[in-house]
Amino acid sequence: MRTDYCGLIDTKYLEQTVTLCGWVHRRRDHGGVIFIDLRDREGLVQVVCDPDTKDAFETADRLRSEYVVEVTGRVRRRPEGTENANLVSGEIEVLAKAITLLNAALTPPFTLDEEQPSESVRLEHRVFDLRRPEMQRNMRLRYQVAMTVRRFLDDNGFIDIETPFLYKSTPEGAREFLVPSRLHDGQFYALPQSPQLFKQMLMVAGFDRYYQIVKCFRDEDLRADRQPEFTQIDIELSFVEEQQIRDIMEQMMRVVFRECLAIDLPDPFPVMRYDDVIRLYGSDKPDLRVPLQFTELTDLMRHVEFKVFRTAAEMEDGRVVALRIPGGGELTRKQIDDYTSFVSIYGAKGLAYIKVNEKARGLQGLQSPILKFLPHEIAHEILERCGSHDGDLIFFGADRATVVNGSLGALREKIGHELGLREEGWRPLWVVDFPMFEYDEEAKQWVARHHPFTSPKQGHEEYIENNPERAYAKAYDMVLNGWEIGGGSVRIYRPEVQEKVFHALRITPEDQRAKFGFLLDSLQWGAPPHGGIAFGLDRIVALMCEAESIRDVIAFPKTQRGQDVLTGAPTRVTEKQLRELHVRLRNPKPGTKRSILD
Repeated sequence: MRTDYCGLIDTKYLEQTVTLCGWVHRRRDHGGVIFIDLRDREGLVQVVCDPDTKDAFETADRLRSEYVVEVTGRVRRRPEGTENANLVSGEIEVLAKAITLLNAALTPPFTLDEEQPSESVRLEHRVFDLRRPEMQRNMRLRYQVAMTVRRFLDDNGFIDIETPFLYKSTPEGAREFLVPSRLHDGQFYALPQSPQLFKQMLMVAGFDRYYQIVKCFRDEDLRADRQPEFTQIDIELSFVEEQQIRDIMEQMMRVVFRECLAIDLPDPFPVMRYDDVIRLYGSDKPDLRVPLQFTELTDLMRHVEFKVFRTAAEMEDGRVVALRIPGGGELTRKQIDDYTSFVSIYGAKGLAYIKVNEKARGLQGLQSPILKFLPHEIAHEILERCGSHDGDLIFFGADRATVVNGSLGALREKIGHELGLREEGWRPLWVVDFPMFEYDEEAKQWVARHHPFTSPKQGHEEYIENNPERAYAKAYDMVLNGWEIGGGSVRIYRPEVQEKVFHALRITPEDQRAKFGFLLDSLQWGAPPHGGIAFGLDRIVALMCEAESIRDVIAFPKTQRGQDVLTGAPTRVTEKQLRELHVRLRNPKPGTKRSILD
């Protein structure tokens, strides 16, 4: 039907006749001459409808926004002074000879020129929302990123292999989505959280280098960077060390950013140990564009009279830190109170502070409710350790280390963004040497920090069963501007080491066989040393688009409640379907929703 895309018509087409198809972006009647901005996926072109061409003019007069039309006309230069430098077609226009109305449209729920319609309206009318230039750019960039990744991996010897979606339930990580089997009464498949075990078995099978851009599923509470179904760039390699894996993967990211955004990422990426990242930033995915760092005060506070600081310092897992805010002395009491409310979300009971008005005057130059509890020499040491200057403000965190790290880590990034302390650019980081295990207070046992198939660092195998808190892993995360975009590890490839880890996690030999017997059996067939990584494609593209949520780079996402408001999913199903699946609905308790009984 068409000869060219609207948004690609430029001066090369002058005096040629073209046929274009698209949507009426806007229609303007200028005293007898009608102008139509015609839009397709490549952009806009201006169509001029002259009354001398009667049929085309009459059709143009009936057109409204989002009508679908076919236009045939001659390409000519725009009159001098009417050019639009923002468009590829900005120097030309198409004088219509014929216009065919292909389809009418309802009045749109919002205009495509609106700065940002509400997300609920956008998701309800997602098909129309995807016509917005911003969403068109996002989807095209997502495609470009995926294709660049494929080309890079193909060029480096990786093979694209599909793994199953109907999988065995292994409930050791996040909550799974279960799929009842019609053919096997009372039995269920699980949708995979990751192809982790399959890609390890592919290494045992000898494929050496595998990748897959694949959907994964987790039945988790949602937030801006999570969806119940998400897309993962899944990668595994054999006969490699950790450094080789990281070198290849960071080169891939450099290629992606160079080819898709014309941006050169650092070479090499900086590397920090997990313990150091937590010590300085309180987070294992710090936004390095924010230059603020923690100052350790735990040792200094063990002997002060101020109970809040001393109690935290004396805890076995306690911590006291300071966070210096350059120029923060300008903050009002209301702003400080707002930040206090913010850290309470993360469990902090308060937010002590000191304003440094005139450092040279000692205590008289400081302003704070806590100064009466701190000896002069302690206050002086705090200022020296923090490297404070006049006009600064120092916030304090004192509690269990997890609370301090979570609350002040979040505050660090919030303040950095809100007070203009954030630097521009792209700041990638490798975080390495993660603990193998973390203690689950609720379950009163050790659980895997990443997953139970992660190899211990050299010399740490002996700690797995007797001193799990000392065991560190060959695990690594790639972080970019405060988002974890990829995580991986060198895997356990010897059955006896894997069994040690299972024992430390209190997974009995019977459960090992029931849940992971297929993997343990595979490892006995001569498993090579191997490792890999998985990148979140949605997160990478969201960062590249500067989107607020990964929902803005997914064509048909779910809401934060896990609903698809476009199609109405999830929905109830018929009794006939339930009977075929051997599933019945449990009678709901008063005030609760009905649920499926497994």
